[in-house]
Formats: sequence, structure tokens, C-alpha cells
Amino acid sequence: MLYDAYELQRSWLSGASLMANLSAEWLQNPVNPLSHTGFGPMIASGLDVFAHASQPRGKPDFGFTTTRVEGKEVAVTEEIVLRKPFGQLKRFVRAGVKGGPKLLIVAPMSGHFATLLRGTVERMLPRHDVYITDWRDAKLVPLDQGRFDLDDYIDYLVEFLELIGPGAHVLAVCQPSVPAYAAACLMNADKNPAAPATLTMMGGPIDTRKAPTAVNTVATQRPLAWFEQNVIATVPFFYPGAGRKVYPGFLQLAGFMAMNLGNHLMSHYRMFQHLVDGDGEGADSTKAFYEEYRSVCDMTEEFYIQTIEDVFQKHKLPRGQLLHRGRKVDPGAITRTALLAIEGERDDISGIGQTRAALTIAKNLPETEKRYLMAEKVGHYGIFNGRRWRDEIAPVLEEWIAGHER
Repeated sequence: MLYDAYELQRSWLSGASLMANLSAEWLQNPVNPLSHTGFGPMIASGLDVFAHASQPRGKPDFGFTTTRVEGKEVAVTEEIVLRKPFGQLKRFVRAGVKGGPKLLIVAPMSGHFATLLRGTVERMLPRHDVYITDWRDAKLVPLDQGRFDLDDYIDYLVEFLELIGPGAHVLAVCQPSVPAYAAACLMNADKNPAAPATLTMMGGPIDTRKAPTAVNTVATQRPLAWFEQNVIATVPFFYPGAGRKVYPGFLQLAGFMAMNLGNHLMSHYRMFQHLVDGDGEGADSTKAFYEEYRSVCDMTEEFYIQTIEDVFQKHKLPRGQLLHRGRKVDPGAITRTALLAIEGERDDISGIGQTRAALTIAKNLPETEKRYLMAEKVGHYGIFNGRRWRDEIAPVLEEWIAGHER
């Protein structure tokens, strides 16, 4: 019923958004006398904000066509290296450019598409051979394609790294820090030649006992049965994944919006002011952010519940209790993969110390192969997007990767 109610509301808002958009355009048309009054542009701006906020959204495109390599503009194309039921390995091919460190960016499976890391990819693309995990929306995966849980996530990463080949570097943003770290543990233990040369974790919940945030509190104050009964829904019949149990992306988005509701309301108010003042460029920057932020996808029930239990409630990885298909994931096995942990001073999703814990539990890795960066005045999103990411954080990552090229 939850999903059906959401779809009904979405259908209604879709029509309302269209009507609001048409009304805004009419009020702004010079032919309309109301466009020359004081209140006409104000009403049009309000309708424009509503139309944008209520507009339905699908999966965005990365949209890269070019990048600059050593001062020259080169064409960029997207290549699907490997397709799997719940995700694909995508590569950004730079025309005529060979070599460069191989970098696998592991996108979060947390309600948003991999395009949330568009700014991350864009910054690393000029100097690196960039790959990314492009996860699928669970509601689009038919039931006959099987399950997908945390163990499968780890398997996917191992397979992707083996396909990319030895010497690759991994950048895990937020949630995938745990499965990426687990994959590194297993590949180091097996002396797998494709074990990553470096693993960088940004704002990841390695040990959520450190500086718990509101996200951690929500995950720990209720039993698993509560999540199963209250936030898990069945995909409706008109999607390819009909019948699959999922944690809907719209619930994840609602939770994140509610955490910072005041900030989101102010952002939309400022967008309204820009429109009233005729500052389309200022309004467009806010629109662009929310176009991406509101594009959400579903997670499988088994992945969501296992993550809640293993990562947030039982803290299995830092306690040395995490199992992968019955096999212990030993942080002490990491001896060949250099580790970089990056945290934001103002991160309200992963508290300070949660990512840094990855360095502490890798007891057999030399200290010279560990590095920690605290990004000052940076929130969660700013770790991997925006000016501070481009100018202050990315250069440290580039230096780290360059220093561990094999």
C-alpha cells in the first residue's frame, strides 16, 4: 500500500507540475498584461518553484562529452565494460588518451544514482582512467534475476577489480566504504593480483560508534523488525521488478530532506527570490542541485536490512566479526593496499572518526601506507562535490594515487 500511495501522489503531482509550469510561462509571456504588473512575476516565480519541486524524475545522464587533458580538449564517451543484474561497470573513455592511473569510483547504493558523483568524476577525469559502479534501480530488476545483498555487493567489487586489472585504485564515497574495505581485505588475504593499490574512503561508516550522527541513531534505536514492517515496500505490478521487496528511494530522500528541512526550505526560498529578481542563473544552480538530489532509486530489502544490522547495529567490521559468505573479513589482512581516509569537519551523515577507524583496524599495514585528511568547513556532500572538493581534497587524492602507481 505504501508504494501504491506514493505512485498515486506522484501521478497527481506530475499533472500539477505541468499545469504550474504552463501557468508560469503564461504569466511571464510579454503578450500577457499581467506580466507587466508587480504581482505577475511573483506568482509566476512561485509556480515555477512548485513545478520544479513536484516534477517527476528518472535516472539522470552523466552528460560528459569532453574533458581537458594537458590543456587540450578531448572527447569523452561512456563504455559499459560489464553488465550485471544489479549494476554495471562503466568506463569514461578519453579519445586518443592512453595510460594514466586506473581509478574505480564506487558510488553509493543509498537511494541515489551514480550520477550524484558527477562532480567527482569530472574532477578526476583529466588525469585518470576512470571507471564507476553504475548501480541499477532495484524496482527495474525482475525477480528472476535473484537477490542482492551486502555479500553480492562485495562480489561485484572483486569482479570489477579483476576485470580492470592489477594496479587499480579505488575511491569509495560514503556507504560503499564498508564493502570496498571488505573486498580489499579478502583480496589481500588471497594475494589476488588485482587487489587495489590504494583505497580511499570518503565519509564512510566504517565504525559508526565514533561520533554517532542522527542517521546512526535512527538505525540503532529500533529493532530490525521495525524496519521490515515500516520502511520495506513491494514494487507495484507496472514495474519490471514487480513483487520485489525494496527500501524505496523516496523514503530515503524524505528522511534526508527532513534532517535538514530548514536548509532545504531556505534554498527554495532563495530560488524564488532569484526568479522574482530575474536572476535565472542563480536559480538554475539551485535547480541543478535538486534535479540530481531528487532523482532516487530503490534498494533491495536484503541489502538494506543486512547493512542496518551489520554496519550500524552490530558494527561487525571494526569488531572483526564481519563475514562474507561464511568467511571472516579480517582487516589485519590488508598489507598491500595503501589507505586514505577523508572526513568532513561538518559531516552530519558520517561523524568524525567513523572513516578514520579504517586506518586503526588495519593493524598490519605500515603507518607510512596510511593517511588521514580532515577537510575543514566541509559537510558530507562537499567532500566529493563543489569547490573545496576540487581545490583542496582532490589534489591530496591525486598525490596519494600518483605516489602508489605500480
